Amino acid sequence: MRLLVDAELEALIESEVENGAGQVAELCGTVLLAGGKRLRPLLILLAHEIAGGSSDDDIIPLALAFELIHTATLVHDDINDEASQRRGVDTIHTRVGIPKAVIAGDWLFVQGFGLGGIYEEHIVRIMAQCCANIAVSEFDQLDHVLNLATSPEDYLGIVRGKTAGPFSAGCHAAGLVAGLSDEQASALQRFGMELGIAFQLVDDLLDLRGDERMGKPRGADVIEGKMTLPLIHALTLSHGEERLRLAHIIENFHDGLFDELMSLLNYSQSLQYADILVRTHLERALNELDSFPDSDAKSLMLHITDYVMNRHL
Repeated sequence: MRLLVDAELEALIESEVENGAGQVAELCGTVLLAGGKRLRPLLILLAHEIAGGSSDDDIIPLALAFELIHTATLVHDDINDEASQRRGVDTIHTRVGIPKAVIAGDWLFVQGFGLGGIYEEHIVRIMAQCCANIAVSEFDQLDHVLNLATSPEDYLGIVRGKTAGPFSAGCHAAGLVAGLSDEQASALQRFGMELGIAFQLVDDLLDLRGDERMGKPRGADVIEGKMTLPLIHALTLSHGEERLRLAHIIENFHDGLFDELMSLLNYSQSLQYADILVRTHLERALNELDSFPDSDAKSLMLHITDYVMNRHL
């Protein structure tokens, strides 16, 4: 299924280059085709199948649409984060500058909506609301950079809109395309939301624990001032001199402070707390699949939840 998605994306880029899109399509192709887990399109294909969908042709455009939109957000995120690499290749803005990178991200968004626009209005509305929520959450995240008063509720609100929302919207829309009722498709919507929250929590843990598969140095989120859940939890539990020191480290972070930061996070058991939440959200995700009969698609969706759980162990 992943090879199918990759082949379809490659064919799309080739077609756009041939049709005159030129440099913008070629640049977008270097990021789009550089790899990635393809979790979003894979989940959409599997959600469609578990819901009774019988033909990949019915759902492939939607799966590609969500991957293109996701890649668009990555291009724009890399500009905001001043990132030099994405998926092992130079980011677009480091190669051709910020103005062209902004346009490249816009091009990917347009391509995504062009594919999603072939569906009925209620499907397009789900996509549009998902993208609007991403934008709102990006604004909120920027407002909370180095904001030590950020609450767990603030954090989860951002995650629901930015990371988990596309998982949720894609699974929801796939169920509707397959012919499920709104009530039935809502189980897939909730599955995607819980899985997406767990996915982001694991990313937070990988950033702190270090993992070369992340494609960025350890502590990159801390350097960028992002208030991830382990930091929020530790600030909430810490008091007096200990909290003052933790706040100073977060506000003035560099790699030389990493060991001390980890010591404070371990003292407050903040990493363990995040681990517990990962398991909780994944259990909720699994419970949403109970109403669907056993199938190969269901087995693969269960496998994906295992992957999310185990990729940081």
